[in-house]
Amino acid sequence: MPRKIYDIKPPKMAHKIEGHKTRPLKEVSVSASTVKGKKHHTHSVKERRSIWWLISFCILVVVVAVGIYLFFKLPKVDITIWPKVDTLSFEQTITADKSVDSIDVVNSVIPAQYFEVTKTNSQDFPATGNASNEGKAQGTITIYNKYDPPESFNFKSGTHFMSDSGKLFIALQKVVIPAAKKSGGKITPGSIQVTIQAVEGGSDYNIAPSNFSVPGLKGTPYYYSVYATSDNAMTGGYTGKVKKVTDDDIQGAKDVLTQKTTSDAISSLKSQISSDYILLDNAALSNVTDASTQTKSGTVADSFIYEVTVKASALAFKKSDIEQFAKNYIISQIPDGKTLLDNTLRTDYSASLVDISGGKTTLNLDISSGVYQNIDKNSLALSVLGENANQIKQTINNSLGDQISNIKINFWPFWVTSAPNRQGAVNIELKFQ
Repeated sequence: MPRKIYDIKPPKMAHKIEGHKTRPLKEVSVSASTVKGKKHHTHSVKERRSIWWLISFCILVVVVAVGIYLFFKLPKVDITIWPKVDTLSFEQTITADKSVDSIDVVNSVIPAQYFEVTKTNSQDFPATGNASNEGKAQGTITIYNKYDPPESFNFKSGTHFMSDSGKLFIALQKVVIPAAKKSGGKITPGSIQVTIQAVEGGSDYNIAPSNFSVPGLKGTPYYYSVYATSDNAMTGGYTGKVKKVTDDDIQGAKDVLTQKTTSDAISSLKSQISSDYILLDNAALSNVTDASTQTKSGTVADSFIYEVTVKASALAFKKSDIEQFAKNYIISQIPDGKTLLDNTLRTDYSASLVDISGGKTTLNLDISSGVYQNIDKNSLALSVLGENANQIKQTINNSLGDQISNIKINFWPFWVTSAPNRQGAVNIELKFQ
């Protein structure tokens, strides 16, 4: 059940409004839950204020801690030193040898690799010689033997046969004519086919099918019994200008094809050598292993084929090997207390002696490099802790003296005026002009 609360003015307020018309008392009804809610709201506000104060305090602590950390951590000093660089130069003779597989500085030897290639080219070359030539007509005849009583005949190579048109031909081989066959009163001649050739050149001997006699049998009983005929015309007879192969043609073909084949062989050889290797111009060798033609000088022909075979060989060495040898060699010659400046290493080389068959090449090296005074950065950093710029320069000059050309010092942040007392905050960098 709700309670009744009367709204009564405090005494002071009542005096102040005395004489004025007062309002009737107002009856207010408030439930217990409302009062409880107001109390809960008051406690929530207080709790939120406490949390914000706690958060603010924590943030302040963190900011102060970070500030303190950065104050001691941020300060650093960058020291740049330019050492003086001296140049060392050497001349050295070394051997690139295919029989070794590693660099030997003591004996001045580096590995070499042997390469070989064989190239063959053939080419058709024109004949340039001029000649007068008469082609001799040839053909086939059938020789008959009807001599009675039957007997065979032997004709030697070169036996002459006369055509009924008066053209003279000769047999190109020995001829044996079989004897005739006789049956009662009938005789069947023996026969054989033979190739004949005109005794002279020219188209006049390209005669049509003809009858032939054997002049050598004239005046004998065999003259009319041994004879020949041709079923086809003779061919191949001509007269005119023709080309022939000369000594100069053969020599010129050899020179041209040798040069081309040698160039092809060298190019093929180089294509087998990777970019890791160095092939000096005078470290490659080529030789002609065969150069020939089947056509002899004086042969009547419009052209002829010449063939050349060339073998090319070379010794090459790796660029990295010669650079490593140069570096190792110059390091072995550096005075105590000096350090090699890598990017200044220079190496020039040339071959003075090449023995490809022996697998060795002698190289002349010109080696040079910059060197500078050893600088122990850790020790130097420890020696300048807590020092200002002038003191740092003095410390470095006392340590390195005339071995350096310049010093640059940079403190950070702006309020720092001396090197921190932590070695890690001292950064030393070397620069070279």
